Amino acid sequence: MKQYLDLCQRVVDEGVWVENKRTGTRCLTVINADLEYDVENNKFPLITTRKSFWKAAIAELLGYLRGYDSAAQFRAIGCNTWNANANENEAWLKNPNRKGEDDMGRVYGVQGRKWLKPDGTHLDQLKKVYEDLKLGIDDRGEIVTFYNPGEFDLGCLRPCMHTHHFSLLGGKLYLNSVQRSLDLPLGAVFNQVQCFVLLALMAQITGHKPGKVYHKIVNAHIYENQLDLMRDVQLKREPFPLPELRINPDIKTLEDIETWVTTDDFEVIGYQHHDPIKYPFSV
Repeated sequence: MKQYLDLCQRVVDEGVWVENKRTGTRCLTVINADLEYDVENNKFPLITTRKSFWKAAIAELLGYLRGYDSAAQFRAIGCNTWNANANENEAWLKNPNRKGEDDMGRVYGVQGRKWLKPDGTHLDQLKKVYEDLKLGIDDRGEIVTFYNPGEFDLGCLRPCMHTHHFSLLGGKLYLNSVQRSLDLPLGAVFNQVQCFVLLALMAQITGHKPGKVYHKIVNAHIYENQLDLMRDVQLKREPFPLPELRINPDIKTLEDIETWVTTDDFEVIGYQHHDPIKYPFSV
């Protein structure tokens, strides 16, 4: 929790204003930040200085792991974060590749599960990594990436958290996650949870003990219309101790995640938090 608050304070103190053409709203920005999450000791990085709705973050992760490409699919499992980008993003609404209402195009999980190869077939990156790790294989390339510049025009949004690299070392599974852009007041709530849960889940279904997540953030920012709430409200609050996460032990395979797992299979233990803060979202 402290590392997140320290990063927010760094942006407030040292950030440089950047004009954001996509949203039309300025951002106070710093370059390069590194966060760590202790999955081994179950220090669940859920923000405590405001109430955080963690189930939606896990639902979004499940949608990515399943390769969803429709906001309707995400809504069905308890995540509404793609409604705006699928249906209110002016550039995407004008894009001839958009298939209709709720279509997200070839973003995030689509790339992770159905990367288009030159011969027209698909590569399932996640399945390859899963099968290697189950066999105890680490070829130094156990990578799932959502970042496909050749298909940016086929999706409603470039991926922010774009690459996940798994490593086996000393009997433990580690994860390095790279993010090009992070909206600290809103996005971090989701991304920290998702990094932690991704490693915890992959360790569980491949039979390894989890280690740590190393989260690299290139561009960390606070939007101008979020700044007062962050500086004058959230950063004035004292954080509570981190809670723990309990995952249903019956989740044993990638197929389980693809077919029946829901947010009800996850439980947060000992979550203390301050009151919610309603930050504006820039589409």
